[in-house]
Amino acid sequence: MLDRIALSRFRNHAETALDGAGKLNLLLGENGAGKTNVLEALSLFAPGRGLRRNRPSDMASNGGDGGFAIGASLATGGESVRLATFVEAAHPNRRNVQINGAPSPATALGEWVAVSWLTPAMDGLFADSAGARRRYMDRLAVALDPLHARHAARYEQGLRERNRLLADDAAPDPAWLDGIEAQMAEHGFALATGRARLVADLVEALSHLPDEPFARPALSYDAGGPLDRAELAARWHSNRQRDRAAGRTLTGPQRDELSVTMSRNAMPAADCSTGEQKAMLIAMTLAHSELAARGRPSVLLLDEVAAHLDPRRRAALFERLNEGAAQVWMTGTEPAPFDEIVGSSAYWRVAGGSVRKIG
Repeated sequence: MLDRIALSRFRNHAETALDGAGKLNLLLGENGAGKTNVLEALSLFAPGRGLRRNRPSDMASNGGDGGFAIGASLATGGESVRLATFVEAAHPNRRNVQINGAPSPATALGEWVAVSWLTPAMDGLFADSAGARRRYMDRLAVALDPLHARHAARYEQGLRERNRLLADDAAPDPAWLDGIEAQMAEHGFALATGRARLVADLVEALSHLPDEPFARPALSYDAGGPLDRAELAARWHSNRQRDRAAGRTLTGPQRDELSVTMSRNAMPAADCSTGEQKAMLIAMTLAHSELAARGRPSVLLLDEVAAHLDPRRRAALFERLNEGAAQVWMTGTEPAPFDEIVGSSAYWRVAGGSVRKIG
């Protein structure tokens, strides 16, 4: 579990400490108190940009010097590991990571702990763009394999370079394109394979769940190109003229799609009710949390998750969370929705960027 958590100059938290964390943790307070800011801080113990996807410079306290720091102790296997991430004022958009005081790449965080989350901003995932669903797949995949983030970044870099060359007025050097496409094929193959493996694992985890109370979703991964490294490079080579006319690369993982339907009636998730969409998202989040907890400590962040659930679904959610292996952090504006678990949870009151432990 994560414990001895410290936030310094982060969002509206000047100096905040959370000690005595448990398996289930509640952060309760009014809107704007700083509850989600704590979850965002915890989400930065994963590679990437956190649950809001903001730049590090946007996360520093208002009126601060542009820097912030977040630390936590991770208890695992009888030992305690100190995790820290921070931004210095001189480099406000460069996030640094330390593990036990030693500088480390951000991907190293994923080797120690898997962090996943569900926030109200994700409620529109099924009606959002295919790009939003690709980012969603990649975030879940990174929690299972931290190297997935490296493949995604390298592929995007190669894709931008290829598109730039194709859009140039002058005919690009074929040898240069060969090199770029070879790099894209290496990382694109790994990227697509990681997404396909993620969806297959989620399908397997979801297959053991009933259709109720969380409206079990059926998932499929629709590849935007060949799932073979050599064939991917060959496709780009043969499509250069077509892609040049379009001004962009028309085949590859940047065209991948995650398709989601409700399993009991095959209705596309985008056409389901808001409540059904929320229930399917919860089912996917819980299934992923179970996958992420295999072999590493897992942390699940749930922002305002109980507020819009009926009592039956809330009870089922709390039962699943109690049975799961992940440490859970939840936010809410009042304790009533959490009556079933408030007595067995670590519980903090959040107000004005300060945190006070209640029980």
